[in-house]
Amino acid sequence: MKISYYPGCSLEATGKAYNDSTQEVCRRLGVELTEPTDWICCGSSPALKMDRLLSVSLASHNLALIDALGRDSVLVPCPFCYRRLLTAQQEVASDRDLKSRVEGVIATELQEGSKLLNILEFIRDEVGLDFIKSLVTQPLTGLKVLPYYGCYLTKPSQVSHFDDAENPTSMDQVLEALGAEVLDWDFKTECCGSGLALSKTDKVVELSGRVIREAAYRGADVLVVVCQLCQANLDLRQTEISQASGTNYEIPVVYLTQLLGLALGLAPERLGLTHLLVDPMPVLRKKLETEAKKSA
Repeated sequence: MKISYYPGCSLEATGKAYNDSTQEVCRRLGVELTEPTDWICCGSSPALKMDRLLSVSLASHNLALIDALGRDSVLVPCPFCYRRLLTAQQEVASDRDLKSRVEGVIATELQEGSKLLNILEFIRDEVGLDFIKSLVTQPLTGLKVLPYYGCYLTKPSQVSHFDDAENPTSMDQVLEALGAEVLDWDFKTECCGSGLALSKTDKVVELSGRVIREAAYRGADVLVVVCQLCQANLDLRQTEISQASGTNYEIPVVYLTQLLGLALGLAPERLGLTHLLVDPMPVLRKKLETEAKKSA
């Protein structure tokens, strides 16, 4: 399978482990990723709030580069990039005047556009759960996981409509295919507050604290995410959450692609599992070694 790939800005910086694990997993799955040359910021944050034309033009510039690669689909792991590119694609398709103005800004004629896929759509619907099951060499049996989708990936439903906006199950299905024990909870799409990290720190600790406390209450071994901002926030804030709660929380927050890579037999170092703040390796090794002994 050949597919275009748009990593976005943060996956080349704070979300490097997400980028690395995604690319490693794709290689293992036989998926060839092609990244467009000279891609730029998608405009999901400051540009979106300041100037609509600028924001849509930034996204459309990237969409034009992606379309030029000639692939039917593009994988966009970052939920913010995914929604911004998808929204811009829909906006120019429904507004001829906006499309004309954007084309003038980017000096490129926009085409119908490639199909945009978030990481869950790609893994579940394009690669397929049966194919993934056939490649699992190290099942995650015995590992209790909580899938955390975050507030951005599935909402609003009129833009991102691949799963239920309030009770998504796509990540649950992937984790079950890997052999993990998926726990149920009501916080799948709750906001962790990462967008307020600099302006309202107390509120961030409160919001992320609710997620971490619930994960601990449910008895999760790890919290699984598909958003680099959620990962950074929930991984980084546990010291503050512990201080505010009077409890010592140390719940690993790992990317779905990292667990997928581990189940496919890839080394933890190649997946960035050794570079997270709350080290997931002790619990992962313990669970996997226990299951290996049971199978022996």
